[in-house]
Amino acid sequence: MSVQISAADVNKLRQQTGAGMMDCKKALTEAGGDFEAAVDYLRKKGAKVSASRSDRDAQEGAVIAKTTADGKEGVIIELNCETDFVAKNADFVAFAEDIASLAIEKKPASLEELLSLELNGISVSDRVLDETGKIGEKIAVSTYETLSAPKVIAYIHGNNRIGVLVGLSADGEGAEEAGKDVAMQIAAMNPASVDKDDVDEATVNRELEIAREQIRAEGKPEEMVDKIAQGKLNKFYKENTLLNQEFVKDSSKTVRQMLEHVQKGLSVTAFKRKMLGS
Repeated sequence: MSVQISAADVNKLRQQTGAGMMDCKKALTEAGGDFEAAVDYLRKKGAKVSASRSDRDAQEGAVIAKTTADGKEGVIIELNCETDFVAKNADFVAFAEDIASLAIEKKPASLEELLSLELNGISVSDRVLDETGKIGEKIAVSTYETLSAPKVIAYIHGNNRIGVLVGLSADGEGAEEAGKDVAMQIAAMNPASVDKDDVDEATVNRELEIAREQIRAEGKPEEMVDKIAQGKLNKFYKENTLLNQEFVKDSSKTVRQMLEHVQKGLSVTAFKRKMLGS
């Protein structure tokens, strides 16, 4: 005997799972009206959709940066999908926000641990499968970054396409606004490191070697090569290390000088920058 599935039951399952009306009706029919079995049916459907789209590129999505209430820790997560249309959907962005909020609350040690945490009663990884089934696109959490400092600022740029965390050496008057300015600088200028000493030796050697070859190609005397190459390296530092960059809001100052003006001794301890799909 076939089980009668009421519109109220279908709507209840839809509210619970977010799946489409027809999918919910079919799930309840297949499950003989059993809600738990119907939820499992929908999740299996999501898993099948996910598997069938495993070879697809998921380079669109949303990058979310958040901090704890005390402003001492921050997270960046990247939730990917296949199309810009889905990436701009309010429900998709809200899902990314929920994952970031869960990371802030539970402080998982890794992406794998984040995916295993429960979100609304099921694991994040299973929620991702559910969303895959509901949306019909490959969905994946590809990035989870954390940062701790006396003051952490979060900034999201360009419709969730770039997320930035900045760690400052101190809190206090002016730190919040200065941190936002630095975060915007990082989003726009994409520095390689905080300061000169943070640039790895391989990069320094590569820049020096390129500079030497350029100088020799210009016909400069060999005894001048190293001196001019050092000058080019200093230019590299100025353009590519955060504290030595010109401050975008006032090019008469470096970022270091701007921070020092806001609060004596104020500096950047670390930063994280994540661009969608990179």
